[in-house]
Amino acid sequence: MAEENISAIATPAGRGGVAIIRVSGKNPLAIAEKMFTPVGKTAVRDFSPYRMYAGKIDGGNFSDFGLCVYFKAPASYTGEDIVEFHCHGGENVARGILKQTFLHGARSATRGEFTKRAFLNGKLSLASAEGVADMINGESDAEVKAGYLLYSEKLTDRVNDAQNTLKNLLAGIDVSVDYPEEDIEEQHIEELKSSLLQMRETLKPLLDSYATGKKIKSGVTVAICGKPNTGKSSLLNKLLGYEKAIVSELAGTTRDAVEGSIEIMGRKFNLYDTAGVRESGDKIESIGIERAESIIRSADVAVFVADLSRGTDEEDGRVLEMLQGKPLIKVFNKTDISKDETETDADVHTSAVTGEGIEKLKKLLYEKSFGERSEDMAFLIERRHFDALKRADEALARAIFACESQPLDLIGIDVKEAWDCLGEITGETATEAIITEIFEKFCVGK
Repeated sequence: MAEENISAIATPAGRGGVAIIRVSGKNPLAIAEKMFTPVGKTAVRDFSPYRMYAGKIDGGNFSDFGLCVYFKAPASYTGEDIVEFHCHGGENVARGILKQTFLHGARSATRGEFTKRAFLNGKLSLASAEGVADMINGESDAEVKAGYLLYSEKLTDRVNDAQNTLKNLLAGIDVSVDYPEEDIEEQHIEELKSSLLQMRETLKPLLDSYATGKKIKSGVTVAICGKPNTGKSSLLNKLLGYEKAIVSELAGTTRDAVEGSIEIMGRKFNLYDTAGVRESGDKIESIGIERAESIIRSADVAVFVADLSRGTDEEDGRVLEMLQGKPLIKVFNKTDISKDETETDADVHTSAVTGEGIEKLKKLLYEKSFGERSEDMAFLIERRHFDALKRADEALARAIFACESQPLDLIGIDVKEAWDCLGEITGETATEAIITEIFEKFCVGK
């Protein structure tokens, strides 16, 4: 437990109904005794934990009437004693009260220091702390939910189970090395190999989940593409629900990618209306087409838009060739002009004018990106976790290969490396540099 008290405003900057000033450390009650006068005869030193008390808060040049609550260690967020002042939400009110905590012995908390203390005091794992940040920064329901699953130790529990298995295998290796008998060692290596193979199979779904987790965290990149004047910009505007892209009957109006974001079933989709792909002698348009092709290559899903009233031609064919191997939705647009849908192999027919097919298009975007919904699966959403798990998997693969010809002590080196890599996720083996980098991404006050 830290010796010094730290203090910060725990609510966002700006005016609001309530602001919260949080103090954590060895003795925040001593600071509260100097700053808070409770209603009635109750003294601050006699406060019952986890109960709100009303009273006067000292802000230096002013007083405010608010609330004070005491969280007793170790049953607190940081694992230390915590006091919170809940005051009126004016910026100057909160700043004045914060300054008084400094005058009475607290220092300003650094970025993420409250959560860092929670980690150091064993209140949560490093992965759980990252889940807190993901919840705070989440831009979609799905990202907030994935952050909560991370915060609630879903990932940590699975990694801990794997680490415990590896720890038992390492203990068995040590015993066999200390008491070598040729026939026993050979049998042990076979059992070890079987356990390591099973471990890789257990971790594989978690590794594979990063493809989905990455899309949850960053959003699904959707390239709306096709030849010029098929209604791509109008379709983007209809999906977004407002006029984002310039719409014109003149082909080649979109010279650069226009983007916007929407939520579909709680998940974020980043839509890019790309320049119409065609042969062009216009230098500016050609640059836009090159950028469109770059976006198409990096997109998670492509929406190919053709004009239902004109049918398809060689230019449409060239665009479709670019999209081979990529999740694809074929849209035939402008049903308000043409109703002849019999000769097309469209996934959906749409009209950016009437809104026909827009909801079906959204549903298809979700299905192409995520398949069936999985509500409570702990996805890998952090690149750091994926890299650590990947290195653990590679170490396990080396250990399995070593079982063919190497003695137990050499196999144990790779098994120990796998254990260390998994520990980077939970924080058990994370370096100080990794820990510092993670908490520097937090805001002050959390």
